Amino acid sequence: MNRLPPAIIILGQNSLAIAKTISAVFPGSKIYGLVDRTSDTDINFSNFGETLRELFATETPIVAICAAGIIIRTLAPLLSDKRAEPPVLAVAEDGSAVVPLLGGLHGVNDLAREIAAALGVQPAITTTGDIRFRTALLSPPQGYYLANPEDAKTFISNLLAGAKVQLEGSANWLTESNLPIAPAAQLTIRVTETAIVPKPDCLVYHPQIAAFALTNLSDVEPEIAISYVQQILENADLAAASVAGFFALKHEMGNPTLAAIGQFFKVPVRLLNLPELVEFDTVKLIQYNSSFDVTAAQISLTAAGENSQLIAYDRTNAFSCAIALATQPIDPSAIGIGRGKLAIVGTGPGGAAWMSPEVKEILREATDWVGYKFYLDLAGTLREGQNRHDSDNREEIDRARFALDLAASGKSVAVVSSGDPGIFAMAAAVFEAIDTDAKPEWEGIDIQVAPGISAMQAAAAAIGAPLGHDFCAISLSDILKPWEVIEQRISAAAKADLVMAFYNPISKQRIWQLGRAIELLLETRDAKTPVVLGRNLGRSGQSVRVCTLGEFQPEDADMRTLVIIGSSQTRIIPRKFGDIWVYTPRRYKN
Repeated sequence: MNRLPPAIIILGQNSLAIAKTISAVFPGSKIYGLVDRTSDTDINFSNFGETLRELFATETPIVAICAAGIIIRTLAPLLSDKRAEPPVLAVAEDGSAVVPLLGGLHGVNDLAREIAAALGVQPAITTTGDIRFRTALLSPPQGYYLANPEDAKTFISNLLAGAKVQLEGSANWLTESNLPIAPAAQLTIRVTETAIVPKPDCLVYHPQIAAFALTNLSDVEPEIAISYVQQILENADLAAASVAGFFALKHEMGNPTLAAIGQFFKVPVRLLNLPELVEFDTVKLIQYNSSFDVTAAQISLTAAGENSQLIAYDRTNAFSCAIALATQPIDPSAIGIGRGKLAIVGTGPGGAAWMSPEVKEILREATDWVGYKFYLDLAGTLREGQNRHDSDNREEIDRARFALDLAASGKSVAVVSSGDPGIFAMAAAVFEAIDTDAKPEWEGIDIQVAPGISAMQAAAAAIGAPLGHDFCAISLSDILKPWEVIEQRISAAAKADLVMAFYNPISKQRIWQLGRAIELLLETRDAKTPVVLGRNLGRSGQSVRVCTLGEFQPEDADMRTLVIIGSSQTRIIPRKFGDIWVYTPRRYKN
């Protein structure tokens, strides 16, 4: 079963070796290192408290190699519901102690045991039930759901006081524990997929062994489809918590009804191709009537695996369906594919400090990164299991098509742009590919655009507020549009007295266009107009300088320069020690 990989936090370089030992145990984990005190980490951070609270809020397991006290004081304001707490552990800098702090209902003690085993020490587990019975009844392993957690505290207290328990049903994690199991005991643990009403003296665990297949989905309202599913489960006497996943054919990717059903029941939706389905024994058809859907049965039996059993089928106004039971809990992630995701992200003009938390999270979760090599380098390092796909900077449409095909195969893809992806970057290229190619397999992909700090915002912020009034952005690249159109726009913007941000001002192939743009500007704009030149913004070698339009020469810029041309209102403010600010007033004066 899949588990969210932990974030491993270190505050000094001495902790890196321990962090790498822990990281090796958990594929996909990330090592977070404090800026200026650590190196060779996956992610850098400058504020320990903000980073820890952000991870906690997103329910990311946290392994902090530091004193327990600082973790407790940092997270204390967020502690309100123990059911929403992710695992949080403190590990000594030398690896001599592993202390679970929070997340008892989400497997923190199991996490502590795994880390301690890797470090060759004993975990400092203080939960009495875990210590005595070698199992956590309040936090069953993946694939099992506790139906009545409100009864568990008293139930465990009775066990600790000497009561015996009888076991109904089968689960290795219970039979291999140190629970005081005895026949005809006062307390009962029942493992069943059946929908039953729990009692205080009986803990009920539902194994996630049901594969619920859906075919022939109509355009019915999701609420109606959900009510059908609820009724089918009730008719089958099956607990909703025993449903491991909803399964359908791949062409249903993105179907809103299917997505709504999965979200309502909080289980994955997985998609299969017809050739993947098991052959259904036609002899069994004798016991079913003509409304039986063979494909739905094949899907459910394929998902449930060998020796599974078909227990229900139905046909409603919303869909056809079938339910099969597996012999063991089902791992949906190992079956078919999920809905493909494509996020076009902006990393900002430079390093990690310019990226939004949303972009960082997308990059962490993506299975594949796609982009121009230079931009992928700026995005950071890959975690284990991620794939990187480099391409040339002039292959935008091919890159977009490649990313869309990857997402259609069920991958979670991040297309990486610098700056903001919607400004002269990859977001438009992706939608252009969708518009021109119109491939049916792309229609079900979950697509989002995650904005970034644009180059013009970065340049403006570095020198003051030159974009403080109306402005426009123009790319001087004539690769995708005629130069005549660019000239018309420069002249129109100049006559409208707009501040202008020039992208792609010059390159080895385009050496005369910027000079021509300057000539056009000087036809209507004063030679004393401030010009801001921002180069390598947010990166090593950043420089921001100011000149006048009359002084501005094409050789002052290159492909990594963002040029801002002021309006008639843009002003320069001298500073005490020779520096200047540039801003454009909010109020316009003729």
